[in-house]
Amino acid sequence: MSSSQVVRSDTSSIRTQEPLPPKKPGGFSVDEVSKMVKGCIESRLGGQGTCYSHSSVSHWTAGIVEDVLKQLSVMNDNYKYVATCVIMERNGTGLHTASSCYWDNQTDGSCSVRWENKSMYCIVSVFALAV
Repeated sequence: MSSSQVVRSDTSSIRTQEPLPPKKPGGFSVDEVSKMVKGCIESRLGGQGTCYSHSSVSHWTAGIVEDVLKQLSVMNDNYKYVATCVIMERNGTGLHTASSCYWDNQTDGSCSVRWENKSMYCIVSVFALAV
């Protein structure tokens, strides 16, 4: 009998949740996550040569967020993650954003990465909440 099953006397079995692995030492690493996020942005937007295209923005943002979440789950699965991505044309307009979260400062964390080229800005924010 595996440790993830409980057998009743009537020979039926039920599955129970596997115990969570121990927390990764050091918790959420802003530097490590920022570097990974920048790599995801550059792989989707192609470095400095990609020009802003309104019709491509939804595809780019969805792809970047998907890539970031996949990489985060490989890095440490002891967190629930929230990732957002904003891409805007570089034309002199302003952008103001704010976010707030109620969490445990000892285990949870966040980071924002700003990337730009000659035609656009990309801002990715990641929030990590310990499970």
